[in-house]
Amino acid sequence: MTTKQQLTEALKQNFGFDNFKGTQEEIMLSLLEGNDVFVLMPTGGGKSLCYQLPALISEGTAVVISPLIALMKNQVDAMRSFSADDGVAHFLNSSLNRAAIDQVKADVTAGKTKLLYVAPESLTKEENIEFLKTVSISFYAVDEAHCISEWGHDFRPEYRRIRPIINEIQERPVIALTATATPKVQHDIQKNLGMSDAKVFKSSFNRANLFYEIRPKTANVDRDIIRFIKGQEGKSGIIYCLSRKKVEELTELLKVNNIKVLPYHAGMDSATRSANQDAFLLEQVDVIVATIAFGMGIDKPDVRYVIHYDMPKSLEGYYQETGRAGRDGGEGQCITFYSAKDLRKLEKFMQGKPVIEQEIGKQLLAETAAYAESSLCRRKSLLHYFGEEFEGDYCGNCDNCLNPKKQVDAKEDLLAVLETVTALKEKFKADHIIDVMLGRETNEVRSYRHNELEVFGSAQGADRKFLNAVIRQATIAGYLDRDVENFGLIRITPEGKKYLSRPKAFKVVEDNDFTEQEEEVVLKSGAACAVDPELYSILKDLRKKVAKKHNLPPYVIFQDPSLEAMATTYPITIDELQNITGVGAGKAKRYGDEFIAVIRRHVEDNEIERPEDLRVRSVANKSRIKISIIQAIDRKIDLDELANSKCMEFGELLDEIEAIVYSGTKINIDYFINEVIDEDHQEDIFEYFKEADSDSLSEAIKELGSEYSEEEIRMMRIKFLSELGN
Repeated sequence: MTTKQQLTEALKQNFGFDNFKGTQEEIMLSLLEGNDVFVLMPTGGGKSLCYQLPALISEGTAVVISPLIALMKNQVDAMRSFSADDGVAHFLNSSLNRAAIDQVKADVTAGKTKLLYVAPESLTKEENIEFLKTVSISFYAVDEAHCISEWGHDFRPEYRRIRPIINEIQERPVIALTATATPKVQHDIQKNLGMSDAKVFKSSFNRANLFYEIRPKTANVDRDIIRFIKGQEGKSGIIYCLSRKKVEELTELLKVNNIKVLPYHAGMDSATRSANQDAFLLEQVDVIVATIAFGMGIDKPDVRYVIHYDMPKSLEGYYQETGRAGRDGGEGQCITFYSAKDLRKLEKFMQGKPVIEQEIGKQLLAETAAYAESSLCRRKSLLHYFGEEFEGDYCGNCDNCLNPKKQVDAKEDLLAVLETVTALKEKFKADHIIDVMLGRETNEVRSYRHNELEVFGSAQGADRKFLNAVIRQATIAGYLDRDVENFGLIRITPEGKKYLSRPKAFKVVEDNDFTEQEEEVVLKSGAACAVDPELYSILKDLRKKVAKKHNLPPYVIFQDPSLEAMATTYPITIDELQNITGVGAGKAKRYGDEFIAVIRRHVEDNEIERPEDLRVRSVANKSRIKISIIQAIDRKIDLDELANSKCMEFGELLDEIEAIVYSGTKINIDYFINEVIDEDHQEDIFEYFKEADSDSLSEAIKELGSEYSEEEIRMMRIKFLSELGN
């Protein structure tokens, strides 16, 4: 049996460390004693060492089941760097040719290989199963074990087959490791791997050095990101986006703003991905823009910021990705741009999946939205989600703690919630509980006859958002609980029952209202959004003069947001002007000279410095999708068919066409308009825009009346702007 002293000596000899971190030593000793072990250890805690060192000092080969080829390569390279023999670690996956596979098998058979990394898909291949039956296996390590659980943030169906295959090959101890698991996911992993009796080692999820911040995702999100990065010169950062397309677009935008950046996503070939990853690790670039595939097992300790361009699909994903910042204990800023609209889009993408997957996905998105919108301490909310309690109400290192909201008394609201949960026999989710309290006769409420209960309408007139906050904060306070087995069902705890008989003061903080902020940013236009209100006013006067000269409404020349951007970034050349949102090359050429002259004079007269970080350049509008739309319209492709071929809603296609037209490109959709809009309607809408002071859609709908559809008005606005403005 391995003693503590022998283990410490092996650590020094193989890895050069004098001491273990946290619970590493107890984990290794337990595994070496032949126990199944479950390890829940946050990113940066040293999970990999928990199976690497035992593998090196055990008889036979440890089989490490790992989900990503890039992760395997990274770990194998790291292990080889500690050993004199390259055969000490190998991986077996689809990236290898036959000769390489034969070499791996020869080294394993010869007893040289202590760690054999396999993808779950490779483990299920019959030839690999037959080969592993001939091998002396020390133990199995299941890395990124949350992939087993449908409730995990990265579910992989192949992981569900690991246990039966282990049973077929040979039964040996199993160590399962993950950086993120709620109590539900932990239970799921242990049950599926048949290791309910495993020794469980849970480290604290609290990363005290990380600063958590959620910002509203506004039209200026790209500019905000560029300014933030410019203020972090020389520091390493990761930006996560949900789509490959956004990764490519944002990378291009950062490049033209002189930021050293590379992309990383699954659509790139593996050689390019590896080269980009290495360039980041070797600090040849400062920033990687990536989908979630990047970072699993990447051991870069000094990532100073992680930005989420889109809110992740789950809090597990959020925690794991933010956890890649500040792994050395130093500064780590975690900034996320949140829009409820993004989550609604994600929910839409789930349609067509099995019902159970949709239900789970919706629950995970609801938790994510609740975290983003909550005004509670971020750290407290996050730790509670992972089954850990944070002492106190204030961490001092998140946006909510640095900008606290006033607490309001919610004693009566909490009592009403507890009484409703009791009346509903603890069998329903928060949304249903709130529907009953508000007296909403939904189909579900009626089908259970809950509209006949005494508690129905007990909080009529209350704010739904506020009741949600009460339920969430009562859960964190320990009065309510969510059923782990039936995720989302609200139960009353013994503390909650005590509260019903002996109520006391209960204070809550109201949620952040992101919808209001988003709308405010979209609706509020003009000098307030411009850095230089005086210049904005001058530009508005100039626009009016130019519009009069061309006999056009002012908004056809440039829209308000374009003037705001000019009064913020001071473009003084045609190149700079055409990079302003909504300008483009066509408009810059047609109207630009007068505007540039006025801006240049204003800059000189007022001795304005144009700092580089304010001149956020945009990528010239050459997006492939826009070019393909222009080409399709030139070929007179039916717009409905075009939207279907691009997997877009019709309204989304109109968004793209409007962006093309607003930037100064002429487009002719008469062939489609003449098919779908009668002549009288065309004439009325066209005349309206000729006379209107604004191109506002809501004003047009209001003025023209209900017999004109929104789509008709939008198409005619495109025709009007294209013919008269471009």
